[in-house]
Amino acid sequence: MSDATNKELDSLLNQAFAEATKLYQERGFQRRVGFGKRPALVSVDLANAWTRPGNPFTCDQEKMDNEIIPGMQKLLAACRANGHPVVHVTTAYEITDRNAAFTDMGLWHNKIPVDVVNLADKDLWAIDSRIAPVEGEYTLLKKRASSFHGTELAGILRANNVDTILVTGVTACACVRQTICDGLADGFRTIAVKEAIGDRVPGAVAWNLFDIDAKFGDVHTVDECVAYLNSVSKAAGMAQAAE
Repeated sequence: MSDATNKELDSLLNQAFAEATKLYQERGFQRRVGFGKRPALVSVDLANAWTRPGNPFTCDQEKMDNEIIPGMQKLLAACRANGHPVVHVTTAYEITDRNAAFTDMGLWHNKIPVDVVNLADKDLWAIDSRIAPVEGEYTLLKKRASSFHGTELAGILRANNVDTILVTGVTACACVRQTICDGLADGFRTIAVKEAIGDRVPGAVAWNLFDIDAKFGDVHTVDECVAYLNSVSKAAGMAQAAE
């Protein structure tokens, strides 16, 4: 899609958002869930099959290289400096034969090409080396869109007293959105990190972030989230010193 077409799409979306904002605010939507006291970073599907070219799941490469990966690097640096939990989420399947009598793909392969993310090919589902996990961080393997569906994520977060999740990754219209919706449903304050969320389809990120901000979580910039991650650590240290 050309730059001119993208600009036209952005202009139309912004007009639609302005009108929708009036409706939402009149009806009591767009409230704030707010930041909590114990955050964790949940990064969804920023693995090679999504972040690198040449795969059916590959997302917008310009945004990936110039916004999402640099944004993630800033967030990871803040989490690591302040001792906040990090969960890297990826997706892969062990039985990828669509005609098999039994498969861990469920019925999802009838809609999308999940069979190309084979567990046997670790490079496909490995987290992008530019934001690779370090010791003390967890890599979670999921089978469905949501990072919470059928996984141990909620239990891990609760065991670490997490009340706020900063969600990044791809795609905005599916795995990121479902993770945010389920996170809120499971009792976590959900924050979508604006520049660190991507998709394959033009307009999908803008629309989903607008709608998430109205109904399922708060959208904040990378810089706002980094400032929060740093401030929580400082606040915790001051509280301990006062005891």
